[in-house]
Amino acid sequence: MTAPGPPLVVVFNVGAGQGQADEVRATLQAGCAGAGCMLQLLEVRDPQQLGTIARQAVAQAQQCGGIVVAAGGDGTINAVAQASLGSGCAFGVLPQGTFNYFSRTHGIPSDTAEALQVLLAGHSQPAQVGLVGERVFLVNASLGLYPQLLEEREEWKRQFGRSRLVAFGAGLATLLRGHRSLRLRVESRGQERELRTPTLFVGNNALQLQQLGLPEAVDAGCLAAIALRPVGLFKMLGLLWRGAFGRLGQADELIHVATRQLTVRPSRRLGTLGSSRIKVATDGEVTWMRLPLCFRVAPQTLDLLRPPSAAPELLATE
Repeated sequence: MTAPGPPLVVVFNVGAGQGQADEVRATLQAGCAGAGCMLQLLEVRDPQQLGTIARQAVAQAQQCGGIVVAAGGDGTINAVAQASLGSGCAFGVLPQGTFNYFSRTHGIPSDTAEALQVLLAGHSQPAQVGLVGERVFLVNASLGLYPQLLEEREEWKRQFGRSRLVAFGAGLATLLRGHRSLRLRVESRGQERELRTPTLFVGNNALQLQQLGLPEAVDAGCLAAIALRPVGLFKMLGLLWRGAFGRLGQADELIHVATRQLTVRPSRRLGTLGSSRIKVATDGEVTWMRLPLCFRVAPQTLDLLRPPSAAPELLATE
């Protein structure tokens, strides 16, 4: 008989997914019982408690030699990864979100029972982590228009439910209301430039970049930094359309580069604003941070449980 694997300490966001918390809970309990694997289920009912519960899960996993598992969408996975990075604990994912970019990039099934089998099999590989300041991002981090889109998308989701169509409609409505450009001073690879842009996007997820039609490679020691030149409403709508069909990389209005580190400061034209605060989105969660900002590849990786030699999910399944 095969010896049971290490305990699973699962941070379970019961508000994620399509309201199937009872079904997910039952699947985990039955699957772990059948494999003789100990399950510790830490449920998150208040999103404000997510970070605290994630740190609690890491402490419990360290005590019992267990695996820290995030059950939720990209925001939940981000919070648990933040607590897990550098802890010495293996990291697992049970995707429950709408887009699930992180799990799909690493070949982790969206079906809970199948994803659980990946955890029980115990195969791990290092996964690259991005940092802005000390905040983790596994998918992307951004300034300007993109955080605004995310905030308004969440309001649409609360009213109309979670779907890709709702997300697209929310983005369209935000663009129609207008936006303003940021004035930034950006340094990468020893070169500095003044930049006026509606949004700065730093990607750490190959599948999302591929879906948008952007060529930069990530997960190989680099992040993909992308800025948009100032454009009018109709060109912006055209870019949104291009992104929806995976053709954004063909747009002349984009500036993009692969880099290990990117430092962002206020433009010199703005005078003494070195302590200015700005909204930053990390994996869909928006917070205020102070400039200057440093986006970089984290020196540590996550010891991610994933199928061995798994390929990312193909765009045809989108």
